Amino acid sequence: MIDTLYRQVIMEHYRKKRNFKQLQGENVRQVYYKNPTCGDVMTLFLDIEHNYVRKAAFLGEGCSISMASASMMTELIENKSLKEISSLRKAFEQLIRHGKITDKVDLGDSLSLQGVHHLKARHNCALMTWQALDKVFKDEDDYTSATK
Repeated sequence: MIDTLYRQVIMEHYRKKRNFKQLQGENVRQVYYKNPTCGDVMTLFLDIEHNYVRKAAFLGEGCSISMASASMMTELIENKSLKEISSLRKAFEQLIRHGKITDKVDLGDSLSLQGVHHLKARHNCALMTWQALDKVFKDEDDYTSATK
């Protein structure tokens, strides 16, 4: 029953992607990312102000897991500090790679992707948007110090 609910959440995000648009402005950073294992592609847009992500959006094409994960992540990180986002990133990776839910970190709808843990070939699909995020923040101490 819970698996069915999770599948519905994933498909809802896939069919009606949240934040599926381009952002523009002087504070917007963007990064293009291609999943090396399957060819899914996306461009991540982040409107960043004072170490906070004010808005997040993406454009791309890919499987239901990668597109749903991108939709979920953009909702999850809006109005969060780089430190908070780093904690979310770490918790999400634990969920996908090890099937573990991290206490005190609310992953929201992203929890519906826990079953991907059993599908090793799909880990990069779920993590794709988060890996793009890593590229954007690779030089930001508030982000990188917490993800180590």
